[in-house]
Amino acid sequence: MADVLRVEVVSADGIVWEGDALSVTARSTEGDLGILPNHEPFLAAMVPCAAEVLTTEDTREVLAIDGGFLSVADNRVSLLSQFARVAREIDLDAAEHELAAAEKRLNAGELDEETRQHYLRAQAQVRAAHLARQHAK
Repeated sequence: MADVLRVEVVSADGIVWEGDALSVTARSTEGDLGILPNHEPFLAAMVPCAAEVLTTEDTREVLAIDGGFLSVADNRVSLLSQFARVAREIDLDAAEHELAAAEKRLNAGELDEETRQHYLRAQAQVRAAHLARQHAK
């Protein structure tokens, strides 16, 4: 099956999602990336985003990623991140509350790296949860 990608999404806790796919979309420091089978090998730094995987069963898996690296080689795609979660497992209300709390801290002048990362992670979860809901309709 040369026209299929083998995809692994790995967080610090282990494999979050794996399977065969027709395409992968994620955001790098240079912008959005679309990966199709037989893509040239490369490595990119990812920013927090809602990554999408179009599976061979013609379903979309949406994942919240808080940055990390995307690796492509020999029809294998790895998304490696400190934090990653499948969107359908995200509690949207909790994620929105977390985002609002982080935004409040930033607006109050707490501009440290931990607060900024907390905000970006929450933002990625909210985007992923909304995107997953759109695809479920």
